[in-house]
Amino acid sequence: METELKRLRIDRARKESPRGSGRSRRWVIGGIVLLLIAGAALYGYSLLNRAAEVEIHRVRAEATGGSHANTIVLNATGYIVAAHKIQVASKVLGRVAWIGVDKGDKVREGQVIVRLEDDEYRAQLQQARGQLAALDARLRELLNGSRPEEIERARAEVEEARADLANARITLDRNSKLVGAGVLARQTLDDASAAYDARAARVAALEKAYELVRIGPRQEEIAAARGQVEQARGAVAFAETQLENTVIRAPVTGTILERAVEKGEFVTTSFVGERGAKGYVVSLADLRDLEVELDISQNDFAKLGPRQRGIVTTDAFPDRKYEGIIDEISPEANRQKATVQIKVKVLEPDDYLRPEMNASVAFYSEEKAEPDGATARTVVIPPSAIRDNTVFVVLDGKAVRRTVKPAGTAPQGVRIAEGLIGGEDLIINPPADLQDGDPVKERKK
Repeated sequence: METELKRLRIDRARKESPRGSGRSRRWVIGGIVLLLIAGAALYGYSLLNRAAEVEIHRVRAEATGGSHANTIVLNATGYIVAAHKIQVASKVLGRVAWIGVDKGDKVREGQVIVRLEDDEYRAQLQQARGQLAALDARLRELLNGSRPEEIERARAEVEEARADLANARITLDRNSKLVGAGVLARQTLDDASAAYDARAARVAALEKAYELVRIGPRQEEIAAARGQVEQARGAVAFAETQLENTVIRAPVTGTILERAVEKGEFVTTSFVGERGAKGYVVSLADLRDLEVELDISQNDFAKLGPRQRGIVTTDAFPDRKYEGIIDEISPEANRQKATVQIKVKVLEPDDYLRPEMNASVAFYSEEKAEPDGATARTVVIPPSAIRDNTVFVVLDGKAVRRTVKPAGTAPQGVRIAEGLIGGEDLIINPPADLQDGDPVKERKK
């Protein structure tokens, strides 16, 4: 009996153990799932950001005619400058009401960069327009001539004056007879004579005015009125231009190099000193048009010539190379420094270049033309590197797409006329899915 009762007793410890075990299993399973998700995410991230292994070929500019081609004849150092730096000045006097750019901002041609206070210029425009309206009305009056009502009024005044003159004549004749008969004094006759003369003068004046009203204004008066109207129109146009000039716009597309004014400062049309009114509001330049400014010793000047090419590098990014060409040679030397200044145009600048950077230029010997028209210094690349006139070069561990211009074939491969200058790390047989900017690394041989 006791044994049977023990069998019927509920063992709470054994009853609760499965429940606790199930909860533990759920935690374990959840942890495993999270680990799997994290592992998959890390694996996917590594796949997306894994540098593709590629075969790299160093591009060289090969001599195809003349043993001296591709020879560096001179190394020179200088500074990168903007080819065309512009100081944007105001055409009118005024105080800055608003400025919408800061140093380093990119602007497009025609973009508003500064607004000046314009209350005074608006008032001048309103005054000029009012003067034009008054003179234009006067001209229309002259062109239209006298109205019928004006002519009729002038004729009526003449008739009335003539009637008064006739009455004065009658009075004068009567008084003359009475004075002769001794009835009236001599003074009465004098008064009647004076009244008659006054009425006669009035008749003459009114008749002349009537004639002028009837025939209208002279051509000289109309011409003078036309001239006054044209002068007033010019004043309106000038006032409109002055008002428009209170809005200062970017003359070219470029980058703001300096902001010279702040809100509330006075701007003038000429420079008056550091602490006075400012002569310009900003300076800007197109950073897609850069040059390297070099001072070449007179002893080395004979090694260079117009349009001579070279390779441009900077101290900041020595691995990046740019093709350059001599674009300007100073017409005079610097006697104190014994140098001649030249400017080398950077043919394909990028965002890595900045004005005032230190730069070096390696000038090559002048190229000689071959009979078939190819140049003596030619870049030749393997055919497997080019696809649809594009290649990939390696810069800072990334694939960078370059558009090239083939110029026929050579025993060593494909000649490239534009797009490569020699010294680039070129990707051979680039993967079909390789994109511009993808990370890459050189395949171990």
